[in-house]
Amino acid sequence: MTATEPTLLRTPPAFRRDRLVQAWLVIKALSDAGDAIFTIAFAWTAVQIASPAVAGLVVAAGTVPRAIVLLVGGAYADRKDARRLMVLFNALRVVVLVGVAVWCLAAQPTVAVLLIASVAFGLCDAFFEPAAGTMPRQLVSTADLPAYSALSQTLSRLGTMAGSAMGGFLVAAFGLSGSAGLNTLTYVVVIVFIVLWLRPRFALPRASAEQSVLRGVADGFRYLGRERATRTLVIALSGLNLAVGPAISIGLPLQATAHGWGAGAVGVFEALVGGGAMAGALVVVRRRPRREAIGGFAALMVQGAGIVALGVGSPIVVGAGSLAIGFTAGFASALLGSTFAATAAPDYLGRLGSILRLGDDCLMPVAMALFGLIAGILPLWVPFALYGGAMALLMIMPLRNPGIRAISLRDAATS
Repeated sequence: MTATEPTLLRTPPAFRRDRLVQAWLVIKALSDAGDAIFTIAFAWTAVQIASPAVAGLVVAAGTVPRAIVLLVGGAYADRKDARRLMVLFNALRVVVLVGVAVWCLAAQPTVAVLLIASVAFGLCDAFFEPAAGTMPRQLVSTADLPAYSALSQTLSRLGTMAGSAMGGFLVAAFGLSGSAGLNTLTYVVVIVFIVLWLRPRFALPRASAEQSVLRGVADGFRYLGRERATRTLVIALSGLNLAVGPAISIGLPLQATAHGWGAGAVGVFEALVGGGAMAGALVVVRRRPRREAIGGFAALMVQGAGIVALGVGSPIVVGAGSLAIGFTAGFASALLGSTFAATAAPDYLGRLGSILRLGDDCLMPVAMALFGLIAGILPLWVPFALYGGAMALLMIMPLRNPGIRAISLRDAATS
């Protein structure tokens, strides 16, 4: 498997001086902050007007239509102009947000309104995310993809953290309509930036528009079937969150409850994960391994040990494990995300990204439920040990793959 450079349209500047890309990543982070504000307001409103079970259904309602349509969105991302798809579906998000804001100003929010909004956002995500996933390949050279991914993740985390910190205060002061209005402004800024300034530097080959969309989806799976190294990479990337997600989301609260550390301890541990992730991503911007994929997967073996450490009944060890998980997550995801973008066939990027995302979405509820089940019948350290050990063992597969071991994005840029 080799990384290939798409057709050059305009020579980009050095990444550290690339004002267009830097501005785009800041704008994306602003949108992430708006999403975090609206998500908190949406969940809070759902809890206030419905039972906990119904509120959970409302908040999660968008995941089902997104999962159903995601592969179709990936097929369109590979055959259509990504910028136009991003503008179109951001505009539809604006329509949904304005509708929610207007309704809440005229009347009380209802479960039906929240359900419609959740489903509509899920459908928009199914088309927007695959299209947005092809943009790094159109903006920066292969050699700069790790730095792009790392800076994007860092700014996105900062935006989400800032939005989450403000979200509770804003919904208390201005309600769901105010939060929806503020998020609308962030989407409008994104649309304006894409229309006026965001221009590709590299042209990606497009998938054939003659075959049906469903045939295009099937062709994406056939591509994985014949490309062993890409298949290994997609399988490994699909499983990245299945171990750490339950350990953080379910395991940390269970540990804090079992040892009487309180909810504040969970917040501290999760802050260590977030801070470590930003530090790990920034390391990639400044310094990265020669073989990016090997460095990323090796870091995730260390992450497996960090997950095991969360099962130890000491707050110091759990804190150290949280920091290690965050650092390796930020470091590895920047390296592996860029490796995936560089080595997947450019006209399959949307479909492969959708397959990758769909695997994570479909398997995560199972992974969460299984972690809770094991924790309920066995000592609490057992699920941490099992999930962390499985994580480390999973990484052996890509580390032993000759095609993945040979990847170097620096070499691809100079070949």
